[in-house]
Amino acid sequence: MKNCSNNLDGLAGVVILAGGASRRMGTAKAMLTLPSGEQLLDYHVRHASKLQVPILIADNGRDFQTGLDVHLESLNVPVIHITDYGADLDSSEHDEQIKTGGALVAIESALQTLNGLISLNDSGVSKDVQASWLLVISCDSLIPATDLWQKLQCEISLAADKKVICLKDDGHLYPLLGLYQLSIEPDLKAYIDSGQRRVMQFIQPLVQAVPFSKEWQNLTNFNTPEDFKQACAALPK
Repeated sequence: MKNCSNNLDGLAGVVILAGGASRRMGTAKAMLTLPSGEQLLDYHVRHASKLQVPILIADNGRDFQTGLDVHLESLNVPVIHITDYGADLDSSEHDEQIKTGGALVAIESALQTLNGLISLNDSGVSKDVQASWLLVISCDSLIPATDLWQKLQCEISLAADKKVICLKDDGHLYPLLGLYQLSIEPDLKAYIDSGQRRVMQFIQPLVQAVPFSKEWQNLTNFNTPEDFKQACAALPK
């Protein structure tokens, strides 16, 4: 990993993607229990809180709660549950929405939320939105938000023309472990409004891929109980 300064100036917020159906896992991944006894959602919220930016939980209306309220209040870190862009949570088709909504509608909602917060906080002071980033973390990973930000933010100055920066291994991109520039929100909204949901198709012209170590590969992409067990075994002691 490159040794670069952990500058938080460019980070606008973190979104934790926790709304998937998790059918192969048999239970919501956000509610999985780590060997320490901590739930996975709390694990991600706890690490994200160290970045001192708003934490958005995209759980597709499931209202997963974190047990870290007192801790977060002491840090003055807001936690905001967000609804997927375009989702009708009162619809009888909610279960189908969990299956088909996809990650982009959650990311779009997060981008809209952060842009709104920036507009409220600016009070007329100009802000370079081009330098503001959303850190995306999916609940099929145990990579801490702090480590993910440290890794990806090293690439921002090296990939000035790219608006998505995400991890990759030898064969795959991990677009749900990455940074998304807030300025892409209108383009993403238009893409979704046109009926598109494919993540790779949207990010392909925008993305800078960042290789990560085999140790991290063991901590991510778990979809079954056995996968999760192996990921837990790979956690640093």
